[in-house]
Amino acid sequence: MKISVIGCGYLGAVHAASMAELGHDVIGIDVDETKIAALAEGRAPFFEPGLPEILISGVNSGRLRFSTDIADAAGAVVHFVAVGTPQKKGSYAADLTYVDAAIDALIPHLSAGDLVAGKSTVPVGTAARLAEKLAASGTDAILAWNPEFLREGFAVQDTITPDRLVYGLPPEPEAAVRAESLLSECYATAIAADTPLVTTDYATAELVKVSANAFLATKISFINAMAEIAEVTGADVTQLADAIGYDARIGRRFLGAGAGFGGGCLPKDIRAFTARAEELGRGESVAFLKEVDAINLRRRQRVVDLAVDALDGEVNGKRVAVLGLAFKPFSDDIRDSPALDVAVRLKGLGADVIATDPEAIENSRRLHPQLDYVTDTAEALTGADLVVIVTEWNEYRQMEPAYASALVGAKIVIDGRNCLDAAAWRADGWTYKGLGRP
Repeated sequence: MKISVIGCGYLGAVHAASMAELGHDVIGIDVDETKIAALAEGRAPFFEPGLPEILISGVNSGRLRFSTDIADAAGAVVHFVAVGTPQKKGSYAADLTYVDAAIDALIPHLSAGDLVAGKSTVPVGTAARLAEKLAASGTDAILAWNPEFLREGFAVQDTITPDRLVYGLPPEPEAAVRAESLLSECYATAIAADTPLVTTDYATAELVKVSANAFLATKISFINAMAEIAEVTGADVTQLADAIGYDARIGRRFLGAGAGFGGGCLPKDIRAFTARAEELGRGESVAFLKEVDAINLRRRQRVVDLAVDALDGEVNGKRVAVLGLAFKPFSDDIRDSPALDVAVRLKGLGADVIATDPEAIENSRRLHPQLDYVTDTAEALTGADLVVIVTEWNEYRQMEPAYASALVGAKIVIDGRNCLDAAAWRADGWTYKGLGRP
């Protein structure tokens, strides 16, 4: 199929390259000339495992092209809209400026029967409004909403072999049939593999994405709330999570207590969901999400408090090695990163922060040049009065205590992700402090 992808940020670039990998003829459109130039040369503008390989493959095969000219989308049959929906300044609400701009720019280049498929995460009711805009344009193009469920670090896998597909289809039967047919042609490989498919209306498709993120955020904040109780009772939240995780109704995933969630999705999505519910007069239905957000933000300060306590309140001038800057491993994304936030807070208290990360240093440096960055873990550890682990990269999880002992100035570690073997580190003479662990 001939496909256009409007917006080539994280979501759009991965989607465009993945569609080309599946055999489609894809044109990616974005207004950022620097980004488009990189993509056109087969260079990924951000770190995502597996993306460089399929990007190069698509560009070299001729199936994947990139442009800054929206007119180049003409001739495609399916147009995926994958632009950002950031949080509005001074508000919890989502900023739909880019979504509306993408639709407005696309309309003059649509043909009768074309499908515009929204992938951006939007407040419920957005698709219906955009469908009215399309109908009023006289193009006879149709709209569907096709939410994404990508996990950063696994985005290529999640696009090519998704765990489910959701189509929010128009209410008109004929249009719905065409939209479903075109989307299923795009995802023919996944359909052939019996990937679960949910066909529904616009509103449900929009709610699927935000409710999924709200649930995951709630699960993370729940275990972090239990960590707060564990800390004042002497309980071990990791063992608690193991015990309740054996219940199939609960499950162990996303029950890792620590510094909390971040990134470009969960924080902004739960806030936008709250704002939209209040607009609909149902704010009380998701009022708990404000506490979910508050618990999450508290855990960052808890890591800082543990660091201060470990240094007996004498933070100024102390050398602190911060291991991890990205909001999660296998990513260079620092949006709303708890790890980077912790590093900045410690710096603000006067600590000599030496920060490192396998992928996120340059992004962090652009945002917070006041920190000292090193690319080598050993260099970060050398002479450290305190070690703080805040992103659970494998190289930090698997680090031998004896290796770190030979480098640091003092054997004190704050495990901001509860990812270390506490017994092993203590056996090597370390003062170990985790979150919600005795």
